[in-house]
Amino acid sequence: MGFTILDYIVIVVYLIGVAILGLRSSGKQKNTTDYFLGGDGIPWWAVLFSIVATETSTLTFISIPAVAYGGSLTFLQITIGYAIGRTLVALYFLPRYYEGKLNTAYTFLERRFGDGMRNAASTTFMVTRLLADGVRLFATAIPLAVILRFGGAFTGWEDLEVYILAIILITAITMVYTFFGGIKAVVWMDFVQMLVYLGGAGIAVWVLMNADAGGFRIPAEKFTLVDLGFDMNWKEFIAAPYTLITAVVGGAVFSLASHGTDHLLVQRVLSTRDLKKGQKAMIWSGIVVMFQFALFLGIGLLLYRFYGGLSPEALGLATADEIFARFIVNELPVGVSGLIVAALFAAAMSSLSSSLNSLASSSTYDIYKPYFGKNNNEAKDLKVSRILTLSWGVILMGSAIGFAILQLQEGERPAVVELGLGIASYTYGGLLGAFLLGLFTEKPDKTDALIGFFTGLIALLFMVQGPVQDLLPGEGLAIAWPLYTLVGSVIVICTGLLSYKLRS
Repeated sequence: MGFTILDYIVIVVYLIGVAILGLRSSGKQKNTTDYFLGGDGIPWWAVLFSIVATETSTLTFISIPAVAYGGSLTFLQITIGYAIGRTLVALYFLPRYYEGKLNTAYTFLERRFGDGMRNAASTTFMVTRLLADGVRLFATAIPLAVILRFGGAFTGWEDLEVYILAIILITAITMVYTFFGGIKAVVWMDFVQMLVYLGGAGIAVWVLMNADAGGFRIPAEKFTLVDLGFDMNWKEFIAAPYTLITAVVGGAVFSLASHGTDHLLVQRVLSTRDLKKGQKAMIWSGIVVMFQFALFLGIGLLLYRFYGGLSPEALGLATADEIFARFIVNELPVGVSGLIVAALFAAAMSSLSSSLNSLASSSTYDIYKPYFGKNNNEAKDLKVSRILTLSWGVILMGSAIGFAILQLQEGERPAVVELGLGIASYTYGGLLGAFLLGLFTEKPDKTDALIGFFTGLIALLFMVQGPVQDLLPGEGLAIAWPLYTLVGSVIVICTGLLSYKLRS
């Protein structure tokens, strides 16, 4: 059917409407507590949907169907671990945050280990967000690139030029309501945009279910939910990301780190301003995410049926990540394509707005305020916070353009969802290890924590397939991305304890 002028009108109207609604929902911001924590508190159910929308992003919408299209449903095993990890965060991490009335996750590390550990953790968070959200923002440009290739728009433009245009557009609109509205605008727009993108996914499922597949049947192995991996040798087993043990354990530890130490998500829960409400939001988010991942994996199988199992190359696609975007642009009714592409932008904007607000929050509380703004009044702090929000928007835009350049090069590239999760998993190991060392031990000090933290980060470089491991003699020991956080945190804790023993 192709993209029409009506589809473009739908997208433009939606994007303008989001900016206006985001500003109207923000209320008045008098100080940084209003700006970053929502003042007197935000309803737990709104925070629940904000958590899910924040971690969903375009990666889920675009790349999870591609995972099922090229494989099976075994990715769903990870969501079991996600639910377990969030429950542990609710029971053991959140009480500590609320008891200490912490503004960011890293003030706990400051009180336990001192300024040096807080600065290291906060800086690591910023670098992780910069890279992982650069991947997410890049993924947003995929639908527009597909419109260029299959919809007939932007004739004569290079793929990279269209990716850059999409990245700038989404960043600019998101920055408007995030800059002025703070966390309230972010959470309430997350809620609205989650309804939009789930509605778009529902429309796609209905069309796919009613499409004529010409008698093609999905092979039985595509429906595999559990892969024990016991037929593999040890080296193959720890390198496989979607076996049951790796997925569940790795998913639980990853979620423990992402939702317990990453300020992007901790900030959401703190905005409820109440422990019980925060715990409900955290635990229920794991259940909602499980059903959401199942929905998008199901879309991947329906796409496999619709296209008769053809490879992405046979369909003229640059990567498997473009499979769902192609269906949206080419096969959906006029106007509906525009609505679902708008839903894709909604998913991206919800994640981007959350990242901008949390990066500005961490920069303000962990770096600017302690060293440069001790004597500032509330109005000055609020002004600086908004300037930092704007600055991070520009930096994230540059990061996304960099990933666009890398991903569009020739050669095999990972699915963007695996790339994004892998980046986050790598640094989460150090953060989680430092938190656990501080929570459950009393004697290790700042020096022990810093030694463990950086040892964990460096050691993982030699366990991740890449240029560092290529320097090792023989064949390196590569581990699957869900294990990065687990292995990294274990190294941090063990090294920190060993350092204490040797120094005492």
